[in-house]
Amino acid sequence: MRLEARRALALAFGTSIILVVADQWTKYAITSNLRYGESVAITSFFNLVLVYNKGAAFSFLSDAGGWQRAFFIGITGVAIVVLSWLIAKHENEKLFRWGLTLILGGAIGNLIDRVAYGHVVDFLDFHFVGWHFWAFNVADSAITIGAALLILDSFRPRPAPLQ
Repeated sequence: MRLEARRALALAFGTSIILVVADQWTKYAITSNLRYGESVAITSFFNLVLVYNKGAAFSFLSDAGGWQRAFFIGITGVAIVVLSWLIAKHENEKLFRWGLTLILGGAIGNLIDRVAYGHVVDFLDFHFVGWHFWAFNVADSAITIGAALLILDSFRPRPAPLQ
């Protein structure tokens, strides 16, 4: 592996570790101070609420009967390997690499929850006129921002391939 690729991976893993620590610390703070289902109003549009998600994004497959835990752990393991490979392969594409790095950190944060508890701890609850967005966490936020960076990167002009 080239030196640039090793540096890109080191930066990505360092950033991912910081994200994982922030994610796990916030989850610990919430689970230490709220009971399951308890909600605390912070503003007119934001609550802290302790909920568990056994599924994927937006509670997809959350009521699937338990098999989804191993499935999501496996998918996340594969994703971590692929993301790491892509980060090393694209060491000169900063926006793309940052998007992947945020997704990597978020994936690891939620993986820790799935392995340790069998569910992901969610606690950020935004709402508007009685409608509540799905509760989420720091890891989910990192994944979302990372995905947005990848979309933004896809609009950047690329050099023409050599003929």
